[in-house]
Amino acid sequence: MTETVMRFTGLRSRHLQDAAMGSVGLCLVLWMRASGLDQDERGNAERRAIFVGLWAPTLLLLGQSLRELE
Repeated sequence: MTETVMRFTGLRSRHLQDAAMGSVGLCLVLWMRASGLDQDERGNAERRAIFVGLWAPTLLLLGQSLRELE
């Protein structure tokens, strides 16, 4: 069902793969930026980077399911 809706909206597997790689890049940028903060703010910034990094596997799996439909 989800794959059908994504395909109907024009999403393709390549779009989701690119978004996954972008998520990894954004995670690294957020993590490097967190190292320049003081100790109180660093914890929040690192958790934000980890949260964004967890998007990549989800996006890759969604892309894989779309590739099977293509």
